[in-house]
Amino acid sequence: MISPEYCQTMARYNQWQNKGLRDVIQAMDEGELAMDRGAFFGSIMGTLNHLLWGDTLWISRFDGGLGPKIVPKDSAEMTANKEDWARLRFLADGRTREWARSVNTVDLDGDLHFYSAAMDADLQWPISICVIQMFNHQTHHRGQIHAMLTAAGKTPQPTDLPFMPES
Repeated sequence: MISPEYCQTMARYNQWQNKGLRDVIQAMDEGELAMDRGAFFGSIMGTLNHLLWGDTLWISRFDGGLGPKIVPKDSAEMTANKEDWARLRFLADGRTREWARSVNTVDLDGDLHFYSAAMDADLQWPISICVIQMFNHQTHHRGQIHAMLTAAGKTPQPTDLPFMPES
């Protein structure tokens, strides 16, 4: 269904998009970031935090490393401020890129067994679907953030894959 190349491309895309968000976010004040904008996670910061939380959770399931230390209902408060978020976001993106660089075709076959605190259940899903879910979740919430930033008068970078620089 998916390949290591897909994982590498999407991890690179994720890192590029999050770098662009960090650049915009760093120029904003904390009040702008915390303002409730009617999104599911309320604010830009709440949505950024939830996305970071989800990425940390999914990559821990793939690489066996540490996951987030907070429960799903608190995901919008994962970091206290934009500096903490930017640091953890940078680390999470590097972790995802490293996982993607090391993944082999055989790693994407079979099922992933994991506990979902959100569903309070042990689950088993094809690992390829889980990987797609991680990248889809990123794109979904970054789209929400992009819309909130645009509505706030900011100019986030383009999100289309053809605009992604080579690296």
